[in-house]
Amino acid sequence: MRRDLGGFALLFLMPILLIIIMALVQDGPFKDYKDRKFETLFLNLDQGKVAASIKKSLIASEQFTIIETLNGKSLEEAHVVKAIQAGKYQFAIIMKKGISAEIVNSGNIIANQIGKKIGINAQLPHRESRDSIAIELMFDPVSKPAMKIAITNAVERFMQKVQSEIVLDRIASLSPNTEKDTSFDFEKILHQVGVKEVSSQPKNEMQSKMNSVQHNVPAWAIFGMFFMIIIISESIINERLSGSWTRIKLIPGNFSHILMGKLMFFVLLGIVQFYLMLLVGVYVMPLIGLDALQLSDSPLLLFILVSSISCCATAYGILIGILFNSSNQALPVAAISVVILSAIGGVWVPIEVLPNVLKSISLISPMRWGLEGINNVLLRQCSFTDIIKPCVVLLSGSAITLSLAWLIEKKK
Repeated sequence: MRRDLGGFALLFLMPILLIIIMALVQDGPFKDYKDRKFETLFLNLDQGKVAASIKKSLIASEQFTIIETLNGKSLEEAHVVKAIQAGKYQFAIIMKKGISAEIVNSGNIIANQIGKKIGINAQLPHRESRDSIAIELMFDPVSKPAMKIAITNAVERFMQKVQSEIVLDRIASLSPNTEKDTSFDFEKILHQVGVKEVSSQPKNEMQSKMNSVQHNVPAWAIFGMFFMIIIISESIINERLSGSWTRIKLIPGNFSHILMGKLMFFVLLGIVQFYLMLLVGVYVMPLIGLDALQLSDSPLLLFILVSSISCCATAYGILIGILFNSSNQALPVAAISVVILSAIGGVWVPIEVLPNVLKSISLISPMRWGLEGINNVLLRQCSFTDIIKPCVVLLSGSAITLSLAWLIEKKK
């Protein structure tokens, strides 16, 4: 390793840079939109009570910065469309004229129905409801679907709160002798029974949370282990071209022993590389403002799994080195095949979002099985039985690959 600083950089520095850069790049998509603050164009064409209440709720949530003027001038619909289309703002809320009147009318209809059922003869004025009116949300054309859903749900929640307050107010107005109780919090009463997330893990075990660090550090560490095949294949090819490979084969004994010797060294190197990447996740990521990698309390299971991954990567590198006769042939195949296996194996994007065809093809990618096993250990607090399948698949792939390498070399 002292004699090959380029190989050293490829094995250790490249994965470290990949992990840091990819964790920073993907930190945003892994975060909840509830942690972000949005600049919101707010065009109030209604000028009624509902628009004012929704604006108040948006400000109170502390997630939205309300913008009602551009360049010192009041907003107009044409200005809003132009600003959103240009990408200057991510979205706009347009309160169409007549929204307040329509909601009050709906409140009157509900109040009349309730009053009729409880014996109040008074009737509030109303007309038939209209379906054509709505609060309009205008998004930047490049906005992600997840963001649109989050913003739409937030505005709908504020809208429902305003509607419930108006309905209560209209019911109270049916009885003129009833004083309005301002201490009654309708929303709070409705949320006495809520929805909360609970852990599937026992209380005494560490509860891990998936984030950009928790995904990218193991994923790109596995990618770095498989990139080791470039070093392995080039080493074998250089030995063959220099005559060292022939002299090694002249040593009395079985050729499989030579393969096992190469395998054991590079397996150890891959294990060292992976644990170095884990140290980067634990100690370096917090220094750049990201979460620290959470490790499991099952170090033995993690070691068994990492050893299986390293064994598979090394065996593949030996096969590439024996299969091709020159670096010009081997290196492009090695690099491109690793990128393809990582793409379909869940390193770039989760397996769940891949098309069904790629999901089926991904079963041949050792990176899929390795990442699945690592997630089982780090996030799911698994037992030994849960890593048997990934380990068996990886070790079986190693055995098949080494057997092919042995047969090809024997034929040569």
